[in-house]
Amino acid sequence: MHQLPQDIETTFLAHANPEIAAGQQAYMKDQFAFYGIKTPQRRTLQKPFLAKAALPAKEEVPAIVRELWQKPQRECQYCAQELLAKYAKQWEPDNIDLFVYMITHKSWWDTVDFIATKLVGTYFMQYPAQREPYLDTWLASGNIWLQRTALLFQLHYKQELNQQLLTHTIRELLGSDEFFINKAIGWILREYSKTNPDWVRHFVEQTPLSPLSRREALRVLEK
Repeated sequence: MHQLPQDIETTFLAHANPEIAAGQQAYMKDQFAFYGIKTPQRRTLQKPFLAKAALPAKEEVPAIVRELWQKPQRECQYCAQELLAKYAKQWEPDNIDLFVYMITHKSWWDTVDFIATKLVGTYFMQYPAQREPYLDTWLASGNIWLQRTALLFQLHYKQELNQQLLTHTIRELLGSDEFFINKAIGWILREYSKTNPDWVRHFVEQTPLSPLSRREALRVLEK
């Protein structure tokens, strides 16, 4: 066991607020325990551990992330993914396995969306040859969080968004009755409409999207 997860846990526990925790837990539909630390305070508390001079060796990070991921309190998962983001310029091809672990364990939108956009999105920029094999596996997996990641990893790509890949991904998921999938389809289209409104408008017109996806996709265009 590495000392860092224990130090983080001790620090968070010292600042726990049961009243705030109860509200956070209810907001997350009672799926996770919380210390009751709001995001600005949590980031202040974890800052010394995530400072460049304090960062552990790259080789130690996967085990640290997994240990934090197994903690009951949600703040530990938030800290783990933000720690991992510090190593974006040092990732190796096999780091994708760690991302998949994080996506498929303790899964909910609050962690998956960060992983998709901040971690997987950056990783696929670095290793584009990895995209299609993993995306095809994720789309066929039946796991809504892997599928949501396949949709959202390009969320901040702007001009670099691969239209063909996005089209394929959305079409593979058409007909889903899953809220988190249809919401993500609309979200990625809405975000891309800020860069390429004509393409999005045409895509929406030509694609039998769910009402939720269509409404989200056109939100910016119809203002």
